[in-house]
Amino acid sequence: MLQRPGDMQRSAVVVVADKTTLKRPFIFANAVHMALCFFMLTMTVAWHRDLVQTGKLVSSVSVVLMYVIEIGCLLLSVLGVFGACKGKRWCLILYATGMAAASQTIIVRTALSYQDLYERVVREETKLLSMMPLSATSKANRTLLYSIQEEFECCGLIEGYKDWGSFIPASCNCQYPGKCIRLRGSATLGAPKNQYVYQEPCLPIYVSELKLAFSLTMAIQFGSGVFWMVLLVMSIKLMGQIKRKQEFMALLYSNRYVPGAF
Repeated sequence: MLQRPGDMQRSAVVVVADKTTLKRPFIFANAVHMALCFFMLTMTVAWHRDLVQTGKLVSSVSVVLMYVIEIGCLLLSVLGVFGACKGKRWCLILYATGMAAASQTIIVRTALSYQDLYERVVREETKLLSMMPLSATSKANRTLLYSIQEEFECCGLIEGYKDWGSFIPASCNCQYPGKCIRLRGSATLGAPKNQYVYQEPCLPIYVSELKLAFSLTMAIQFGSGVFWMVLLVMSIKLMGQIKRKQEFMALLYSNRYVPGAF
């Protein structure tokens, strides 16, 4: 069955119009976004469960906020993909509105939280320094210091093993060449002969790790905000393309199409 020239022209124009849309890149970007949101949600659930099991206290507002942001962004991506696949501009309008609010919120929050994160590092450093001298610190502080020493493979806070005086805890014992210092009994009163302990003090390492963790957190938050802004721009452009395509198709099938009008 032969096609009329007008039908062949319409088919060719429709194919060209489909190839110039942002539909596929937009769907791919949102698929990546959904995978990241799902991964972050899984990590948040595991972290929250670990906190509950260990009895550690954490702000319920922070936990709820993390769940809301991660689940909300996951649902927004689903809505955006549905809108792109079905050509529903109202879905993309809701998507763009949500992404605009989310991106602006997280970027502003990241900028405002810089000073707060710096102050938290200072508070943690001051808290550890208040434990000096370690030989007279409380049992709770000792437990905290033992865990820090085991995790970061260090000993003491400022002057290494010397901060503990005559009692050097087992958490200072070192078994890794290059990180140890050998005590010969006279190095510190009461120390066993030929005992190996960690050479580096914990305070610089602990503060450095805190700063790194906070910097990574801010980088992830800011990067998420920028990524959401990119998705926002893509959704706005896609809405414009869908509108033009709908107008074009309506004109094309109304037999009023003039070549070169679009």
